Amino acid sequence: MAGSVNKVILVGNLGKDPEVRRMQDGRPVVNLSVATSESWRDKATGERKEKTEWHRVVIFSEGLAKVAEQYLKKGSKVYLEGALQTRKWTDQQGVEKYSTEIVLQGFNSTLTMLDRAGGGGGGGDYGGDQSGEFGASRPAARQPAMAGGGGKRGDLDDEIPF
Repeated sequence: MAGSVNKVILVGNLGKDPEVRRMQDGRPVVNLSVATSESWRDKATGERKEKTEWHRVVIFSEGLAKVAEQYLKKGSKVYLEGALQTRKWTDQQGVEKYSTEIVLQGFNSTLTMLDRAGGGGGGGDYGGDQSGEFGASRPAARQPAMAGGGGKRGDLDDEIPF
């Protein structure tokens, strides 16, 4: 079908450390378990409610897999872009099973770390390229600190250096 789109965007937290395996040729494959949550106040009771969804994420892009392996851990907040894929397999008892996952591979996948790495650095934005190899890393956009209540940016210079 022409004109269709398969794109998933998630912002959530890792429920456990990334699971890293290697293919026969040595390339890494990373599995993530990502939680997304929404909360609201029940209108009838005034009680605070929360709902958490768990998502399976598989990273085949070698560069993104290396970033996940090195920098992500349980609790890390991430922004992910990938595609939805459903796999079918037969278990040991001969029962057909299905699993739907968000897959990051190729040029249309992104992994952005939203936490501070190592407690002091910043997040990073990593995109895959068309070959599925590690693309150029782009530092996450940083907004200068806003002044108290006036909204002035005291740390910006009036002159642009280019």
